[in-house]
Amino acid sequence: MDTTDLEVDLFGEENDEEEEEESHHQSSSSSSSSSSSSSSSSSNRSRSRSRSGGGESSSSGGSGSGSGSGSGSDNEEEEDNGEVRSNYYHNEENDDDKDLFGSDNEDYCKTLASSPFPVPVLPSIRNTNPPNRGGFGRGGRWQNDRGAGLLPRPGPFPQRGNYGYNSRFNHVRNDERFVSELKFSKSEETLSRKCIAFQEPCELACYSRVEGGEVYFDDRSLRLFKRLITEDVGADLNDGFDTFIEKKDLGSQGFGDLLTSIRNKNIPLQNMHFVTYRNNLNKILATAYVRNEPWEMGVHKRNGVVYLDVHKLPERPKSELDRRRCYWGYCFETLATEDPRRADGDGIHHIDANVEYCSVIKTKLGAHRILMGAEMDCCDSTDDGRRFYVELKTSRELDYHTEERYEREKLLKFWIQSFLAGVPYIVIGFRDDSGRLVRTERLRTKDITHRVKMKNYWQGGVCLAFADEVLCWLYGTVKENEDYILQFAAPFTRLELLQAQSCPIEITNHVEQL
Repeated sequence: MDTTDLEVDLFGEENDEEEEEESHHQSSSSSSSSSSSSSSSSSNRSRSRSRSGGGESSSSGGSGSGSGSGSGSDNEEEEDNGEVRSNYYHNEENDDDKDLFGSDNEDYCKTLASSPFPVPVLPSIRNTNPPNRGGFGRGGRWQNDRGAGLLPRPGPFPQRGNYGYNSRFNHVRNDERFVSELKFSKSEETLSRKCIAFQEPCELACYSRVEGGEVYFDDRSLRLFKRLITEDVGADLNDGFDTFIEKKDLGSQGFGDLLTSIRNKNIPLQNMHFVTYRNNLNKILATAYVRNEPWEMGVHKRNGVVYLDVHKLPERPKSELDRRRCYWGYCFETLATEDPRRADGDGIHHIDANVEYCSVIKTKLGAHRILMGAEMDCCDSTDDGRRFYVELKTSRELDYHTEERYEREKLLKFWIQSFLAGVPYIVIGFRDDSGRLVRTERLRTKDITHRVKMKNYWQGGVCLAFADEVLCWLYGTVKENEDYILQFAAPFTRLELLQAQSCPIEITNHVEQL
């Protein structure tokens, strides 16, 4: 066998043919192995001499053992194959020496400066740990699930300053007036399990405030509801805005008028726990769900009775639009009530927001007996002559985006205000952004809770249970002949009871005259 076949390029097409020929010779002439080996050695020597000389001469010793034509063709293939082999390794060496960052590298110069593919965004890490478990103690799970950090934990408290990292130490109070607090620890589900009884409100007295500020202990300021209010749909609620008299802030003087009406009717207070305006109870009940509106009230305990005085928080100056929106409510109340002084077709003018009628009502929330004053908008009567009150409200016309907020927040406040005073009906006037009356709607107070119950927005029983918790804590905390301020402020997680400096003169005079 000619061993020159072994030098053929392994990547050429001749390799397959030569391998077949080699296998054929091996199978046919197994006995001539020695002669084949000698001839292969001679051919190798002759091929090396021909390469060293650079010519096309053939070997003399190895030509006789094989055919001449076969040896000549093999030599041509050997030269071609050798040239291909040398080029292959030569190119590989050039690739190794090639500078990828050189100026002559066209592939590198054509590389885009910015990738056409978007930058991948990793999903946010969700902390599945309960917020109140395993925060900082040994063996607990850290919020980032990566173990303790190298830097100390931020915070105003020292590390292990003789006490643990408990929630009771999370807030540092710098207010020297602080007395006690009520944290909102009970969930809505827990409060919904409590069944708090609420006694039907009963009216004991009333008083009226007329133009000029005089107070009379009768119902002369009570207005009659106009049942044909739908005829005024399309009316402009801006009429008479130029002659509008805004409501004055009477402060504790208004609470003094309520106490005067109580003394005028000789209403006994020995069995009463709280004397207040309805507005204060509205705030307490609404706080069960509304946790972003601050408020405060005065708390004064005299002869076993806790007097809750109304405190008005400072507000930003009202703009022209704010004053108009406030006037739209008073204008709708005027349209929805009978006024013998206003003839048919006459415009609305000289609306005085200080004119009011107030009813003095007793009720019972849980175990707490309450005597409260509530301003009433108007009244109507049944066929048998029994009088009942009607609440008048205004609201912006609803659409798809505002209906949920209206039912969650506004209907909650409408229901609380009417339910506490035993008002059976609410008439709502819907207006557009320009102040034009669009439509009216009459609601039954007891139907509001059914309307929102199916949507699980809020529950009236939760509001009553929350108010019962607050009144129990408040009555058991305040001391006799001491004055406090009950406030609900940021971060809106608790009620705080602060020490007050003095008691309003109206309450002091009332106690002396009893």
